[in-house]
Amino acid sequence: MSSLYSRSKDLPSRSRKSLSDSPPSSPSYSTKTFRQDRASRSDSSGVEPASDRLSARTSTYTRRENRLASLSKTEDDSASKDYKKLYEDALTENEKLKSRLEDSKQELTKIRSQLDRVTQKQDRMSERSTVFESEKREKEALEKRVSDMEEEFKVLTELKSDNQRLKDENGALIRVISKLSK
Repeated sequence: MSSLYSRSKDLPSRSRKSLSDSPPSSPSYSTKTFRQDRASRSDSSGVEPASDRLSARTSTYTRRENRLASLSKTEDDSASKDYKKLYEDALTENEKLKSRLEDSKQELTKIRSQLDRVTQKQDRMSERSTVFESEKREKEALEKRVSDMEEEFKVLTELKSDNQRLKDENGALIRVISKLSK
């Protein structure tokens, strides 16, 4: 009996170790042997007292519940930490995005100002080209007018020379007539 008592005394300590070492879903080798030992004990000694079975079950259940409670607490703690971390991450990402948005806005204003300058430059160039075209047309018109005037000047000089020649002839004829009439 004393050997049975010492064996049963050793078994719960071994079972505690094996239960705490192994995950609850997969029974370990020592847990299986513990169950086999319990079954063989109950067969050899007859029927286990109900209070022993009940206390063994309740202790197993309480240990399991304690483990599950501690796991859920750590999950809750980790979940709350995760939410806090996620919130902080979201805040930092929002700040990064805000700074990128500001940078983009500044870049957009720079590009718009550059675009305005370029369009103004092009407008000036087009105005200059328009002015240049009008000046070019004006110059061509003036050159044509000058060439027309040069031609008129040539005709005028010819007419002056013809007029001078005719005056000279007219003077000679008048002299001849006046000599004849004398």
